[in-house]
Amino acid sequence: MNEVEVVLSSGITYPVIVGNGALKKLPDLISDGSNRAAIVTQSKIGIAVEPGIENKVFEIDDGEEAKSLTTIGELCSAFASWGLTRADVIIGVGGGVVTDVAGFAAATYHRGVDVIHVPTTLLAQIDAAVGGKTGVNLPEGKNLVGSFWQPRGVVCDLDALDTLPEDELRSGLGELAKYHFLTGDPLDQMELQDRITRAVEIKAGIVGEDEKEQGKRALLNYGHTLGHAIENIGNYEIKHGEAVAIGLVYAAELAYTLERIDHEKVVEHRQVLESYGLPSALPKSMSDEDLLISMTRDKKAVEGFTFVLDGPNGLEVVQGIEENFVRETLKKVR
Repeated sequence: MNEVEVVLSSGITYPVIVGNGALKKLPDLISDGSNRAAIVTQSKIGIAVEPGIENKVFEIDDGEEAKSLTTIGELCSAFASWGLTRADVIIGVGGGVVTDVAGFAAATYHRGVDVIHVPTTLLAQIDAAVGGKTGVNLPEGKNLVGSFWQPRGVVCDLDALDTLPEDELRSGLGELAKYHFLTGDPLDQMELQDRITRAVEIKAGIVGEDEKEQGKRALLNYGHTLGHAIENIGNYEIKHGEAVAIGLVYAAELAYTLERIDHEKVVEHRQVLESYGLPSALPKSMSDEDLLISMTRDKKAVEGFTFVLDGPNGLEVVQGIEENFVRETLKKVR
């Protein structure tokens, strides 16, 4: 098994364990003072965990609809009824929806309870479960309410991926493509365990420098401004990684429109995404107006349209982009 240590500037450290059979390491991550473990999962996950202490399973609904303040309230009420204390632990077992919800519940219940993540999808293993970002959606946009709450540890058991549906695997590949553009690493040439480990290492390095997204960590949102808009408008019927893939192509085309990169770089983006079998065109049903409104609600958008874009110095956050450029570039991904 591989192990990556996430080291934050605040002094917090925790391990991310990657490999087949990694679940056997779960009890080692639980604090000696914890007497109970609340296991947050979904009925479709079907993965049992053995934390080694008294535990109870709390199921949430499937899909992005479960990422709501209502779900958080219901979970916390259930924790309280069971008698979960501040000294106990919450374990999130599932994909990104579960880790986001379990993490946010842990951050807010008793103003902070330990959380351990057991991500069961490729997307969650390389992204959602690592870094401490938690949150739920509002009708107006994705992840608009949340907090930063670092886990005690993350267990990425590759056995969980054996039965992963093809669309969920493809969603994870969208995030892997993003990491290619962050570093230029040939992730597509690595074995799966090493690919996941390398993606975690890249994210851990960035989060270690910027835990609360006040600078460099925003680069992890490459492709996400349009990606989140696509998800929101499509009622989350389009998988996150596929939406991000379209967002990556769009970001490259926008950077080209703004003369930040040459056309060869745009071609590279399209080729990488094609090699992963990912989409690069907007759904025909989505109007420019709806997409523009949704993109202005992005968390980064403090000064007009804001995107992470490639350029002469690599990726950086670019604010105050004129609407005509944003609108014009939408035509290039239709």
